[in-house]
Amino acid sequence: MLFIRLYDDQLAQASYLIGCPASGTAVVVDPNRIVDRYIAAAEAEGLRIAAVTETHIHADFVSGSRELAARTGATMYLSACGPPEWQYRFGAEPGVVLLRDRDAFRVGNVELLAVHTPGHTPEHLSFLVTDTAGAREPMGIVTGDFVFVGDVGRPDLLEKAAHLQGTAVIGAKALFRSLTWFKTLPDHLQLWPGHGAGSACGKGMSAVPQSTVGYERRFNWALAIENETEFIRQVLSGQPEPPRYFAEMKRINRDGPPVLGSLPLPERLGEHRLPGLLASGAVVVDTRPAAEFASGHIPGTLSIPFNRSFPTWAGSLLPYDQGLHLLVDATPAGVLDGVVRSLSTIGIDRVEGYFGPEALELWRAEGKPLGRTEQLTVADLAARRDGLVVLDVRGRSEWEAGHVPGATLIPLAELPDRLGEVPVDRPVAVHCQGGGRSAIATSLLRARGRKAVSNVTGGFGAWEEAGLPVER
Repeated sequence: MLFIRLYDDQLAQASYLIGCPASGTAVVVDPNRIVDRYIAAAEAEGLRIAAVTETHIHADFVSGSRELAARTGATMYLSACGPPEWQYRFGAEPGVVLLRDRDAFRVGNVELLAVHTPGHTPEHLSFLVTDTAGAREPMGIVTGDFVFVGDVGRPDLLEKAAHLQGTAVIGAKALFRSLTWFKTLPDHLQLWPGHGAGSACGKGMSAVPQSTVGYERRFNWALAIENETEFIRQVLSGQPEPPRYFAEMKRINRDGPPVLGSLPLPERLGEHRLPGLLASGAVVVDTRPAAEFASGHIPGTLSIPFNRSFPTWAGSLLPYDQGLHLLVDATPAGVLDGVVRSLSTIGIDRVEGYFGPEALELWRAEGKPLGRTEQLTVADLAARRDGLVVLDVRGRSEWEAGHVPGATLIPLAELPDRLGEVPVDRPVAVHCQGGGRSAIATSLLRARGRKAVSNVTGGFGAWEEAGLPVER
């Protein structure tokens, strides 16, 4: 058996290519939408992708199952478990096989046994993987968002992201029952999870790529709790705010993501068009590093730096119902391609054009003023409290652990819908934990017309290190 883990750092998401060299076939588990990498990995090993499957209807990225099946002719194996409202709407299409609890399928000598493990989502499957060429028992289990290294999948996303009231407790109870089954598995089974540290699908998962059932039984906090009521309390507490785009992903993945076939790059636009676009209310995203944006940017543009967190904040802050434009630093090779691909993984396909750094040069040459973000140190913040609105854009669990006295909490993902809560007649100082989220929030406020907005460098981390007062 051939086993390859393919990891997307921006999504903190793992896919798996599992192959049978004897038959020259392979299955891909949980592919995301950028499918070229799976095809290339299979070809490098002399394998043909004959099957594609996924553990559940994902909330954090667009599934690549339909895309990969269309490109390779593979059969799709999808969950038929869970309630009717969370069944795949394209499950009756040709080339789709629906799986129920304990159904199995093969690629050559490799067998995948589907086990219904609800909790994170009602339809969730895990796959016990057996190399039948040399064994009669499974080698490991692909757990998707059921069990992670050091954590378990959060059961509250349907309530918090899809706004289905009362489903968090129902999911937590189902997750407890699924974990009761998981504990019966042999210690030696390898565990291959769907995410690593940085994903919003859990609250404390490890960056270690894999584990074993035995290790998790001994050291995973969730598996140590024997009382259902206590488990429900702990699994639902301290969960981070889900990115705003999660509800859109659930809908897209349930109904069937459109098959792209290819990912064309957007048109490069003439620099002279930028002022008119901004005047018309178009969304223009500056993807340069935050420090470069702060030192000089075109007023009205929104800063979302192209880094590991880019898809999280792009999905939370950008509209899905209108086109957008990019301002890209063209110096690093492949930046534009990377930005467009990253947006595609979260279903933002309407990139109508882009501008290179020449747009900034023309702006300067025409004598137009560049925007600059005022930076405050925590000492400045402590000295300027009178009349100043201190806006904390961290998550609620971070806030509850400690915050600047008198600050107002609006998590960054909620800011577009809560702009009316930020006073317009007072200066605003924005902070997060270290400065990354607050830089984005500051640009959003300024792009929406707020003038007296500053960013607190170092954030709450620097505030604590300076020994300044903390409210809890």
